[in-house]
Amino acid sequence: MVKTATPATGGSELKLIPGNELPTRIDAWWWLVGAVALIIILLMVFKPDPYRNIVFFVRDGLLTTLLLTVISFVFILIVGIIGGLGRIAKNPAIHFVATMYVEIFRGIPLLVQLIWWYFAAPMVIRSFGNLIDFPPLANYQSNAFVLAVVGLVICYGAYVSEIFRAGIESIPRGQIEAARSQGMTYLQAMRYVILPQALRVVMPPVGNEFIMLIKDTSLVSAVAMADLTRRGREYMSAHFNPIETWTMVALLYLVMTLFFTRLISWLEKRRNLEK
Repeated sequence: MVKTATPATGGSELKLIPGNELPTRIDAWWWLVGAVALIIILLMVFKPDPYRNIVFFVRDGLLTTLLLTVISFVFILIVGIIGGLGRIAKNPAIHFVATMYVEIFRGIPLLVQLIWWYFAAPMVIRSFGNLIDFPPLANYQSNAFVLAVVGLVICYGAYVSEIFRAGIESIPRGQIEAARSQGMTYLQAMRYVILPQALRVVMPPVGNEFIMLIKDTSLVSAVAMADLTRRGREYMSAHFNPIETWTMVALLYLVMTLFFTRLISWLEKRRNLEK
């Protein structure tokens, strides 16, 4: 912000430096979130049968979808950071393992991975348990929620690893050299100098991956997970009203993605102000 003199009064007034304009307090696109939420409420109020009945029937599936998304995303970030650091590691073995992980799991569709983890992985675990004569593994029973988290984390972790790799490599090489010259170890330089700067770069694409994850959780309905999509399918099968059921399910997904999109946008603006 700079002061400029005004010819009429001889005083001064404050003007914003171009590019440093203060952002509006409220994102204008919040109205769209409110509009979709209002449509859902109006449908439930004026047509309780079937719309309110649908919402009450799928509410546990909605909670499962949100829980699955949040838990998976926390682990995805951890795997993404580790994978991104592995992709730029100078150690050939670490670089090879990280690259193999990214290349393999980016090349297999998410639905196929989820099906493999739910149907094939338990058989592999039980076979291995029998081979080594270890009863806990030989009698392993699959948990749909845990295996769904594993499938989502491993698949999305490969994509987020590449995002973090690109973000880290976007920071000038001189930054880490300056940190090392101050006596920091490589890990300390990454933790205190490089990663905080890289997080600002990767926040938009990582936020986009979170929105994609919300929608892709619908694929877990193929592996016996009672998420929002599966509960919607169960309601439709019982009441034979596909138009109303899938309209409400679509609106519920839409209001979730719009809400988190605006929240991520707000976080991005806050990070930019802290620069």
